[in-house]
Amino acid sequence: MSRPMAPGDEVTLDNCDQEPIHIPGLVQPHGALLAFDASGCLRYVSAQAATLLPTALPVLGEPLAPQHFDALPEVHAALADGQREPIAGQPAHLEVQLGGRPYDLIVHAIGTTVVAEFEPRPQDAQAHADFAIAAHRAMGKLKRQTDLDALLRVATSAVRELTGFDRVMAYRFRHDDSGEVVAEVKAEDLEPFEGRRYPASDIPAQARRLYVINTLRLIADVSATPQPVLEAARTSSPLDMSHCVLRSVSPVHIEYLRNMGVGASMSISIVIDGALWGMLACHHRSALQVPYTVRMACDVVAQVLAANVQSLLARDRAREAEAAVELRASVINAAVHADDLVTALAPLAPALASAFDAPALLLAQEGRLLVHGAISRDDAADLIQGLRELPEPHDDVLSTQAIGRHLLANASAATAGWCGLLGLRFDSMLGGWLVLLRREQIETIHWGGRPEKEYTSGPRGPRLTPRGSFEVWKEEVRGTSAPWNDAQLALARQLLDELARATTARMADLSRARTELLAMLGHDLRDPLQSISMAARVLESGVGDAQGKHGTRIGQRIQSSSNRMARLISQVLDASRMQTGLGLEIRPRAVDLARLLEDLLDEGAVAYPGVLMQKHLPESLPAHADPDRMGQLFGNLLSNARHHGQPGEPVTVVLRQDGDRVLFQVTNRASPIPPDLVPNLYSAFKRHTGSGNERNKGGLGLGLHIAQAILREHGGEIEYTYDEGHVVFSARFPVQPPA
Repeated sequence: MSRPMAPGDEVTLDNCDQEPIHIPGLVQPHGALLAFDASGCLRYVSAQAATLLPTALPVLGEPLAPQHFDALPEVHAALADGQREPIAGQPAHLEVQLGGRPYDLIVHAIGTTVVAEFEPRPQDAQAHADFAIAAHRAMGKLKRQTDLDALLRVATSAVRELTGFDRVMAYRFRHDDSGEVVAEVKAEDLEPFEGRRYPASDIPAQARRLYVINTLRLIADVSATPQPVLEAARTSSPLDMSHCVLRSVSPVHIEYLRNMGVGASMSISIVIDGALWGMLACHHRSALQVPYTVRMACDVVAQVLAANVQSLLARDRAREAEAAVELRASVINAAVHADDLVTALAPLAPALASAFDAPALLLAQEGRLLVHGAISRDDAADLIQGLRELPEPHDDVLSTQAIGRHLLANASAATAGWCGLLGLRFDSMLGGWLVLLRREQIETIHWGGRPEKEYTSGPRGPRLTPRGSFEVWKEEVRGTSAPWNDAQLALARQLLDELARATTARMADLSRARTELLAMLGHDLRDPLQSISMAARVLESGVGDAQGKHGTRIGQRIQSSSNRMARLISQVLDASRMQTGLGLEIRPRAVDLARLLEDLLDEGAVAYPGVLMQKHLPESLPAHADPDRMGQLFGNLLSNARHHGQPGEPVTVVLRQDGDRVLFQVTNRASPIPPDLVPNLYSAFKRHTGSGNERNKGGLGLGLHIAQAILREHGGEIEYTYDEGHVVFSARFPVQPPA
């Protein structure tokens, strides 16, 4: 590890980020600096102080005496106040007359040292009056702005009017600390810089620190020779000039300004929450000494600007936070009672994508996949599979701006055109992922010169020529997306917690349901087994005429009980596949749904002769579907109507084609399903439907659950309604399902 730079070390491009710019030992020559220790002795003085100040000054190492500074009491009082109540970085300012000339005196304390800086000031009283009016008008305009762009435009115009600089620019720093010129006012004959970007390396870390603690800095004459600060004997350390207004600047920065043709510059920091958010940068083609009072007015303008920026950012954050709270509430409400999280969150997909500024969203769990946005289902499935195959991550929130480079290098086909990914793994057991995607941000950056510091030799050699040319240099950035901001990452973690909590609760419910399943099967299979056993004993004993009516009834009982057992076992197997994420097995092919339904109704008429069926079927309805699963769907809804409808009342069955979709509808007279049971109507292992009907003791509560799953696999949906004393279940699905 390299040692920190000392003041005398040579500054190069390799070490300029370590340059101790807070202790340069040099000041700008337009003013004078004197620094006194705790005993009042002069410990530091700039070399030109005696020439610039027409008054009696103490000698290095000599204590301050009453005759010094023309014996002006205000100067002595300001220095004494600095000794009694030192507040680091908080300058005191006053106007003084030395030798008949006006000066601005700026006093501040650094540790036990009191620093006094003197700057000559102009004597134009009218100019000061005009400047005060302009400053007041500028602050009034700033307070009326309601968006950031307008605020920065007004600020640049105000600072130029106050100071007279040829160019004033507003920088806004980006997520990577590069700065972009977002507003500019300038002389007409100057080249525009608005829209150009400057790399983060143009402002090293130590310079950023000084910009935060000392928010305004003036370089009155870029070509002037800095003056050394002389030290008294036995001074233990160089003078910390972090808060000095006359502090000289790095030779690298001087070369930077000369390359731009700048003769004087001033920078005003925009500090938000203790960090450098932006900057007002002022350039002049010749030397320009801006009076201290004008600079302080500009600093106040910048503070008003920062306060307004902070208010606007806080307003935007409050709106985002309010929207995030509403979104979280919607997610919790949808997920907390959901049997199927993917389906429950499907209506919220647009809102979720919008909250994260993501054009595409994927939601996967238990073999189900929801795709929102312009990404194909196959590519979405490949991407989810790639995420599931990743090594076990330390964090269940994955975020990247470059999927192919940093996350899924082997999923280039699935991620083509998509670069930003924010993934929430909320269910590791069943592969539950919520994924938000952003497209590639193809951005052409107009750099103010090449961002790399490799240039030809300048007046002081290549080490001091960081920016040999400020002509526009364009760079196209590909393969990355816009970054996910802190608010979006925080919302992602909150949503992850809610989804994981809902998944945990659902898994607990499933665990209880599986525990109860054995007891349920023991009860539900006992009756048909007992019926088969009794019928078998009757046949074995030879009682009755096996060819007569009694034998026929026994055969029907055996057939009915066997069918019930087969149906229960089939339902349990289907439910098991769905609960373990395998999904239902579907083999679609050409089928005549009308013929299939007609055959089922005929079988039902034989098995349940007491149930009256009113059917409205076409002669033929060709479709592309799995005939076995369609038979299961029709049978489950018909069985539901037979068991829960009022005895003696007909069941109405409708099958028809409606555009490119099929409508299958079963209606039976019954009481309405209680509203508190409707949300879980399609959940697995329901034992109580709330109908009060005791004729379905042999059911596991899986019929509607499986019917819904069959329809999903065919791209359809099921709906319950209540119409004038009738329970209606309507199933709709495409004639030709999606691939």
